[in-house]
Amino acid sequence: QVQLVESGGGLVQAGGSLRLSCEASGSILSINRMAWYREAPGKQRELVADIFSTGNRNYGDSVKGRFTISRDNAKNTVDLHAYDLKPEDTAVYYCNVALTTRWGESFDYWGQGTQVTVSS
Repeated sequence: QVQLVESGGGLVQAGGSLRLSCEASGSILSINRMAWYREAPGKQRELVADIFSTGNRNYGDSVKGRFTISRDNAKNTVDLHAYDLKPEDTAVYYCNVALTTRWGESFDYWGQGTQVTVSS
């Protein structure tokens, strides 16, 4: 069994910053991809950023240059550092992890989501 626990959301003023964290725990053999998605009211869930076990990273166009994703392979954690936040960054942010369990099965897991609200 695998669990994802997210933390770090909240209310921040425009131009501010915050850090989101996600920790995966349980029967994990390896983690390939770790990512953050977000879903704003009335919009589809979109990729914010992802990072692979190789270290390769990708960012959504709307956050390039403002957000940074990082991971700690020893702790099975992924962080999202968000800077220069804008009201349009307001959304529920979800952690997503693609991993292989100790029994050799591969799954895609989602966190419960954490609300980020940016006030103007």
